[in-house]
Amino acid sequence: MLRKIISLLILAFTLVSCQFTETMVIDDQGYGRMSLSIDLSDMMAMMGDMSEDSTMVKTDTIITFKSILEEKKDSIAQLSKEEQKRLKAMEGYNIHFTMDPENKNSVVEIFTDFKNVSEANDLMEGLNQSGSMISGMANGNDTTSKASESDAVGVKFSFKEGVFKRDAYIIDEKAHQQQIDSLKESESFMSGITYKLKYTFPSRVINASAEDAKLSLDGKTIELERSFLEYIKNPDVLDLEVELEK
Repeated sequence: MLRKIISLLILAFTLVSCQFTETMVIDDQGYGRMSLSIDLSDMMAMMGDMSEDSTMVKTDTIITFKSILEEKKDSIAQLSKEEQKRLKAMEGYNIHFTMDPENKNSVVEIFTDFKNVSEANDLMEGLNQSGSMISGMANGNDTTSKASESDAVGVKFSFKEGVFKRDAYIIDEKAHQQQIDSLKESESFMSGITYKLKYTFPSRVINASAEDAKLSLDGKTIELERSFLEYIKNPDVLDLEVELEK
């Protein structure tokens, strides 16, 4: 997932600073929405006078993965049954793209809904593939060509008896080290990138494993932020356990 996101950022004209926000909202029935947003506003600000270009217009649009898969159905038909099944599972994902040249704001958000937090593990896998597909689109390649790439890092979620857990783990040690090595020349311009967790629960948070996590005034939303580069090198820095009021 991290490698695919990095590819997307590098393709986005030029990179100065941006923020990833992983958001989850859970209601009292256990239903919710998970999203990953990429704020490219700093990039827009750097572009300066380019924002006056008539080709850059205020945009607010949602693209469904279902429509992308329909457009690419002939290519998908050439893939293995396993790959077709994995892509089919992404039909519920959407891309929300906003751009405001006048105010120099731009955000890309990938989101999907779930009926139980236990589904979130599969949702993260979908977000992984979403990042790959977006990267392919940005590079002018077939959006399905990289769908089978594996990731070095995974994330597991659980929510039982009022305790929510997010656990990031390394899937492939060798691939993870290769990922870190490949970023050595990019570390200077990636220093300003952050990765934030923002989770909203149906009841108040009474305890959190991260001492520097921030709570909203009503105590139901928790935020935790780390350097994106730090997260790449050590996924455990964004592990989180939250205990809710019963």
